[in-house]
Amino acid sequence: MRSRLWLGLAWLLLARAPGASRAPSTPRRSRSYPHLEGDVRWRRLFSSTHFFLRVDPSGRVQGTRWRDGQDSVVEIRSVRVGAVAIKAVHSGFYVAMNRKGRLYGSRAYSVDCRFRERIEENGYNTYASLHWRHRGRPMFLALDGRGAPRRGSRTWRHQLSTHFLPVLVS
Repeated sequence: MRSRLWLGLAWLLLARAPGASRAPSTPRRSRSYPHLEGDVRWRRLFSSTHFFLRVDPSGRVQGTRWRDGQDSVVEIRSVRVGAVAIKAVHSGFYVAMNRKGRLYGSRAYSVDCRFRERIEENGYNTYASLHWRHRGRPMFLALDGRGAPRRGSRTWRHQLSTHFLPVLVS
């Protein structure tokens, strides 16, 4: 009798466990994150190669060592959960990546301007093109050791040139 009681209790606990499968008739709870969409942050993106990401008034994307440059202040706007658009505040250009993985500044917002933002294990953020891929793998925003933009087709998530720290604008 006791074994049946314990067996029944164990079955009830397993049926209520978070990982337990639900009956097909019960609908899954929708995951709605409206509070994360439309968030706007002003930051300076500091690369692990010791450059700040900047978009100059001609739309050229590159790195600069000058911390107080007005071209390095960017607006990181959440366009949907996990996806952001990066816009230079001073020049008004969006950071964009074309299908070949080249970075450029775009006056108008387009699919080239959307990036997937991911916080890595080391605390840095990576930004991968949401629209374009190279041979099935993501293409990342990256600055090389001279501050020049790297082609996305030559980048990997684990490379330090793809890691950025969003620094508060003071």
